[in-house]
Amino acid sequence: MTSRHGASRPAAENDGGISISVRPNDDGAAVIVCGELDIESATHLRTALLQTMEACVDGAALTMDLSQVTFCDSTGLNELLRARRRALNEHRLLTITTASPQVTRLLEMTGAAVLFAGEV
Repeated sequence: MTSRHGASRPAAENDGGISISVRPNDDGAAVIVCGELDIESATHLRTALLQTMEACVDGAALTMDLSQVTFCDSTGLNELLRARRRALNEHRLLTITTASPQVTRLLEMTGAAVLFAGEV
């Protein structure tokens, strides 16, 4: 996980092969995810997103860069959907700005792509 100042913690074996960094921006924060989003890494993604939301001011927008995600299964997708629901409950916008071909295909096949397009 990262601090509010943008320093990232690299992936470790017990992270399930995932690396997550957070960079503050003018509207809130950008979350950059690298590696595999699956049952092994779901908890790490959930924790990182919760901490990021808690660290941001009320109403701040969160963007996600998933361009370096090499694999995403239904568990990873469920974590993304759970994070979106929490963001909406907190009157935040959670969008995916870029995604790898694998993630893009999963989002399109499941109909979830529109949920992360930036419209509430």
